[in-house]
Amino acid sequence: MLGPVETRSVSPVFVGRTDELDTLNDALARAAAAEPQALLLGGEAGVGKTRLVEEFATAATGRTAVVAVGGCVEIGADGLPFAPFSTALRALRDALPEEFAAAAAGQEEELARLLPDLGEAGAGRHDEQGMARLFELTARLLERVAAEHTVVLVLEDLHWSDASTRHLLAYLFRTLRAGRLLVLATYRSDDIHRRHPLRPLLAELDRLRTVRRLELARFTRDEACRQIAGILAAEPDPAQVDEIYERSDGNAFFIEELAVAAAEGNHTGLTDSLRDLLLVRVEALPESAQRVARIVAEGGSTVEYRLIAAVARLTEDDLIEALRAAVGANLLTVTRAGDGYRFRHSLVREAVADDLLPGERSRLNRRYAEALEADPALVPADARVMRLASYWYHAHDAAKALPAVLAAAVAARRRHAYTEQLGLLERAMELWDDAPHEVRSALRPVDYTEVYPPCGCDPATTPLRYLDLMAEAAVAGRFGGERERALKITKRALRLLEEDPDPLRAAWFWVQRSRLVQALARGDGWPELSTAQDLVRGLPPSEVHAEVLAVAANWSMQRRPGPEALAAAERAVEYARMVGARETELHARLTLGGLIVESGDPEAGLAQMHQVLRETRAEGIHHVEGRAYVNLPSALQSVGRDRETVPLLREGIEACRGYGLLDFGAWVWGNLSEALYSLGQWEEAAEAAAQAIRIGHSAKPRGAGAVRMAHLALARGDLAEAGRQLAAARTWYGTHDPMPQQLLPLARITLGVAAADGRIADARAALLPALDAGFPPGTHRYGWPLLLAAATAEADARTLPAARPGRAEILDRLSAAVRTLTTGVPLWHAYGQWTRAELLRAEGRDTAGTWSPVVTAFECLDRPYDLARVRHRLAGALLAEGGDDERDRAAELLRLAAAVAAHLGARPLADAVARLAQRARLTLNRAARQAPVDPAAALGLTSRERDVLGLVSAGRTNRQIAEELFISPKTASVHVSNILSKLGVSGRGEAAAVAHRLGLFPAGTLAAETPG
Repeated sequence: MLGPVETRSVSPVFVGRTDELDTLNDALARAAAAEPQALLLGGEAGVGKTRLVEEFATAATGRTAVVAVGGCVEIGADGLPFAPFSTALRALRDALPEEFAAAAAGQEEELARLLPDLGEAGAGRHDEQGMARLFELTARLLERVAAEHTVVLVLEDLHWSDASTRHLLAYLFRTLRAGRLLVLATYRSDDIHRRHPLRPLLAELDRLRTVRRLELARFTRDEACRQIAGILAAEPDPAQVDEIYERSDGNAFFIEELAVAAAEGNHTGLTDSLRDLLLVRVEALPESAQRVARIVAEGGSTVEYRLIAAVARLTEDDLIEALRAAVGANLLTVTRAGDGYRFRHSLVREAVADDLLPGERSRLNRRYAEALEADPALVPADARVMRLASYWYHAHDAAKALPAVLAAAVAARRRHAYTEQLGLLERAMELWDDAPHEVRSALRPVDYTEVYPPCGCDPATTPLRYLDLMAEAAVAGRFGGERERALKITKRALRLLEEDPDPLRAAWFWVQRSRLVQALARGDGWPELSTAQDLVRGLPPSEVHAEVLAVAANWSMQRRPGPEALAAAERAVEYARMVGARETELHARLTLGGLIVESGDPEAGLAQMHQVLRETRAEGIHHVEGRAYVNLPSALQSVGRDRETVPLLREGIEACRGYGLLDFGAWVWGNLSEALYSLGQWEEAAEAAAQAIRIGHSAKPRGAGAVRMAHLALARGDLAEAGRQLAAARTWYGTHDPMPQQLLPLARITLGVAAADGRIADARAALLPALDAGFPPGTHRYGWPLLLAAATAEADARTLPAARPGRAEILDRLSAAVRTLTTGVPLWHAYGQWTRAELLRAEGRDTAGTWSPVVTAFECLDRPYDLARVRHRLAGALLAEGGDDERDRAAELLRLAAAVAAHLGARPLADAVARLAQRARLTLNRAARQAPVDPAAALGLTSRERDVLGLVSAGRTNRQIAEELFISPKTASVHVSNILSKLGVSGRGEAAAVAHRLGLFPAGTLAAETPG
């Protein structure tokens, strides 16, 4: 029997946390104004996170916000996939049923993976973007529900979160940009040790400027005093406050426990360990209540009443009395749904669970599993399989655990919880040898393994074999991004296949290994693909054979296009048709179309690719459709048909968004940025590139977006931004897999930044690897812009002394490279003419006759920036020849070029046009007369050269200049030589005189800079 309790375990007064509440309320106000908010709330166990969230949730509800709370669930040592999101979405659906139904309309089957209440999850497609598709649909669902209502989504206890929950949370924090939504996630900071899986996520979110992170501190002595007063309902004795505060160290939960213990006359807690203190309240309960507490502690973070009853095996009256005692002692509390119980604080649950004996723990897990097997309705359907697998595993019964774990792995895959699926399959491998043979011979058939051929005659009925299990695990690891674990599994599988050879299955594992090696930046994957091709050579046609050929053809298209790649693609199409592998056939045909375009027959290749797009749309094969929306516009761009690609790309963006194809969507955004840049729509191009970076799920499409941003920044003259984006692109691309479509654009931008900064040697260094490697067939679309940039840099540096060494050799090599590149369509024919004209300018041999046909060629193309650049060159050649007609024509060309440069914000081109007009004393327009050109820019000085000229004018030596600007004396000497050349003077004194005459430096500046 329990006597009356005169103290309260929880203070009715909310103490402190003013700053934190202000931050949360500010975030709520911003969310209500349609500015989505993301917050992380951390703090040690017992510090008061839950109480703060409850206070904030109450206040938010009072301000008409809808609050949906979900907590990460722990079952033994396991977490349920997506548990907090499932619970929170269920609460959101209950609160806003009509809005939720409208937001989920058409996507119920996919969203049922998160919220089974929506119906049966569809079979759908399982691939590396399956999880990303689900994430995108979830983000859109939340944005739609929060369009008219302020929604607060609270996700508690991230330290128990499964990997899928962490991935989804990271995606939401990174991508939410619309809706009146606030996402608040809490975690226990003292649990986040160096190897804790939440730690990398916290580090990633810290780098996002859109995420605010709060760390809840312990109470001060004054706050502890107010808390104790609230618990005791009286002013506490100061000495008692000092004693409790010192013992608790300001932890709110320990303050509560110590205050109650002191009030009840139990002073042992003040000297014993805090863990013992937590168990004091348990030990004061009747034996039946203690027994129930131990059962609940082992059952998970929350346990249903009916399941407790089945495990406790007490009469209903005795069970209710035991539970009432535990609730009355503030040990247990009723769950939010009212159908079960949980410990009031997880610290107490952990103390009780840790106090269990090893045999006692396994016995309780067995009872849980037996109860659940006897009556599966004891727990919600969406948690049943996972919990049964966990209970049997922790009961240490391999015969029961193996089939249960394998069933749970299938359930995890159906929810796109691939990381959890992998963990369960690894657990099955661990149990395999301990399970009796009769159990293994009655296992379920193989689940999802792409085109892997399962062992046995009939895959639908043959029990799972160990090699099949490894194939399932390899696919799950690849899909879930756990590539290191998947790679280890493929290596083990291939070792087994060395002992018991099976060429077809070995080839499949080698293809998996190739993909994983590429994804892990361990190589380009070709040796593995070559091995796979050797293994299938001579075997009858099969799905594996067709896939090997298709993957090899696609690899070659991206890295070594040519006749061999074309032949491989043709064979892949043929084999896929033979064995009815429709998706492989469509992939191979898409690759084949791209290779035909690159081989010089664009119309035939484009027709093939258009047909694939039509068929994939009609048949609903969205994965290939997404790839077609990337490759077909890219092929059109490769032949200069950018305007034609824009509506197709916008259509692709909508399709990829609708199907949740994030990476394909990112590639499409990057291609759209490139097309808009060519068409002179630079603001839209920048937005498209930013979208590619933002929504990209993997590194390479984000790298492509960064390349586009760098290219734009370079054209606008922002060298610092170009450098930053270039570095980001290099990081995302990595160095393990040198594809021309990545390396050549990177080299072009690197060269352009160096040339713009007057570093001609660095510009040449960026070019040489490409010249050494050559330009194989199909790389002309990336080769021509690089060669043009190099020829332009050499022409611009023609008069610089630093450019003379090695100049003739570079020009010879450029000329030789130009002769190797194809000019089969008007765009590349125009680029060829332009590049040859720049090479003539580099030798001082260009004339108006050189540039006139280049301008004519670009006037037929839809590329305003390129046209403006060549018009500027023609104007310069006309002015060099002299004559009134030539001057008039040059003036008109410069006006046109200036207008385009101003519209685009192409500052380097605008400055070049202005300098040429100034030298020729041409007035382009009234605005030009009112806005004088910067003399330093007009002379072609870079910002660094201007700094050096200032110090030269102040009488500094090269060594002094080097010390002041943190450069080497040799670099300072090069800058001085460049300045003398650009000013047309022979010495430092003359250079200083020119600087003084043009007023480059304010009066008094030089004197102030002179040491003394």
